Amino acid sequence: MFQNNPVLIKLKKKLCAKTVRVEGTVKSNKKGFGFLDIDKKNSYFIKPIHMKKVMHGDKVIAKIHKFDNKESVEPEKLITPFLHKFVGKVIYKKNKLFVLPDYFCIKKPIMCILKKKLSFKLQNEDWVMSKLLKHPLRDNNVFCAEIIDFVSKKNNTFSPWLVTLSKYNLNKKPPKEKNVIKLLKNEELNRKDLTKLNFFTIDSMNTKDIDDAFFIKKINNIFYVTVAIADPTAYISPNSKLDISAMNRGYTNYLPGFNVPMLPRYISENICSLKPNVKRPVLACSFTVLKNGDFVDNKINFYLAWIKSKAKLIYENVSNWLENTGSWKPKNENIKKQIKIFYEFCNVRFLWRKRNALIFKNTLEYRFQLNDKYEVLGINIESRRIAHRIVEEAMLSANICAANYLNKKLGFGIYNVHNGFDKNNSKLAALLLSSNGFNFNEKDFLNLNSFCQIHRIFDFISDKYVYKRFKKLQSFVEISNVPSPHFALGLNFYATWTSPIRKYSDMINHRLIKSVIRKIDVDMPNNKILSKIIENKRKIRMSEKDIQNWLYVIFLKKVEGKKIFLAEIIDVFKSGLRVKIIKNGAYAFIPTILIHNMKNEVFCNYDNGSVYIKNKLKYKISDLIKIKIFKVKIKNRNIIAKIY
Repeated sequence: MFQNNPVLIKLKKKLCAKTVRVEGTVKSNKKGFGFLDIDKKNSYFIKPIHMKKVMHGDKVIAKIHKFDNKESVEPEKLITPFLHKFVGKVIYKKNKLFVLPDYFCIKKPIMCILKKKLSFKLQNEDWVMSKLLKHPLRDNNVFCAEIIDFVSKKNNTFSPWLVTLSKYNLNKKPPKEKNVIKLLKNEELNRKDLTKLNFFTIDSMNTKDIDDAFFIKKINNIFYVTVAIADPTAYISPNSKLDISAMNRGYTNYLPGFNVPMLPRYISENICSLKPNVKRPVLACSFTVLKNGDFVDNKINFYLAWIKSKAKLIYENVSNWLENTGSWKPKNENIKKQIKIFYEFCNVRFLWRKRNALIFKNTLEYRFQLNDKYEVLGINIESRRIAHRIVEEAMLSANICAANYLNKKLGFGIYNVHNGFDKNNSKLAALLLSSNGFNFNEKDFLNLNSFCQIHRIFDFISDKYVYKRFKKLQSFVEISNVPSPHFALGLNFYATWTSPIRKYSDMINHRLIKSVIRKIDVDMPNNKILSKIIENKRKIRMSEKDIQNWLYVIFLKKVEGKKIFLAEIIDVFKSGLRVKIIKNGAYAFIPTILIHNMKNEVFCNYDNGSVYIKNKLKYKISDLIKIKIFKVKIKNRNIIAKIY
């Protein structure tokens, strides 16, 4: 009767026209309400009653409500759920099974069903892998998930590794290879025999996957260097099962006290590893460097070879010997002579980079000391010593040669690219330096030579605050299949090929270099492969970070409220400070109330990385401060500190 009433139709259209919908991502708050983030600047309030239909991280379409000039949104349609497959802890409530997802932002457990039969009964706080089945916005129901796999018992000291690797869908075990691996057809042919040369390796004591060896001689102040790299592509053909497995893994995953290799250990630690006194196939690069550090362009040569390393040296021993400490010394006189020449070469190339490119700033590295049960005994500080610098300069030189070689011969490859600054951050960087007495045009930050000149200023500026803020504005390193500058290194091109048994991208560059040597046509690596490499790299970095955070909270729980540490202010947020403890490398957060006892007198300025108390500058990024561990939250893997 009223279906076609024109008045009602007009009214309905009028009401619909007033309904405004927005799309965004849900951000939850521990007090029950939430926000819908539309972009970096705009967000809408979500009432607690509406938050029951969504969870943190969901991407949704929501309807805007207005009441008394205040706006809030009601989520209506699910676009992408935050959870799909997830790791969580088992929780039993009144004999009902729930799983609490392992995300600090999700506080409520999800009701679960168990279809897969297990040989034992799940207990509270066991770790499992689950799959989200029902979502209130999508299925007109409550949140519900299904347990699809068991991960770890609650009291397993290896849980940090098992949970984290499961969370990022990373392999927990090395790939298996049952068949005998042999050299591929033609890989034994046309290789130079360099087995009589005194190649040697420098690695850590426990390194088994040795992938680089060196030989050097010096005549009339000219350095003649050969870098030989293990050649897994001599055994693994493109698109084979082993090759696809390596591509899917992307990298060897080095975690505290544990690693998961990209290739079967039989390959990476045996037939390809450049062990001493064993004949091995390699891809070699010979180059000539003048006393001023310049490469002789027409003296760079890539070729296939056989080598037999004459010694496996250890970083610590070589560094001690060159620094005239300890009792160790090289047994082989030829290698002893080479180490000294390599040290000269290292200094020559370092000075060249300091003049013509950019150099690395010395940073501390932290290593967890674990027992057989994977319990943390301590945390050691390691610094880059002479032997590390020698290997570093050799690898950098070889990679620079490869980058230019691939650019000249093919015009493509797997390149590490760094663009310096994006246009917006170049403006901010120019303003930062101008406020500290250095006038640069924002376009200078987009030019490689100018970028290097600007960076060298910091060799003479003692103010770490300016340098830290400058660094935070820089872009991240990316991967590209076409040559582009690497601003952070100060180089026109940079491509790695020196770790092919650990990095699939280096395996690709090996094959490309070989295609030039053998004069075989080859295709450019496609975007699918690039995306796979980028995603694997991201997941591995996240897994390493997560496991470290987990181990830190376990280790520092023992000193909660007891010990005083020296820490550096790394970042400033509206809600407080992020600091790094110098002694062990752990990161902690200091909320405003623990900076100063009157919270309303504290102002944290994110834009300039400074903290003001009663309108006076008190702290800033790069400052060293004394802190005490206030609370360690093991469940959230958070360390809360207070200024001492």
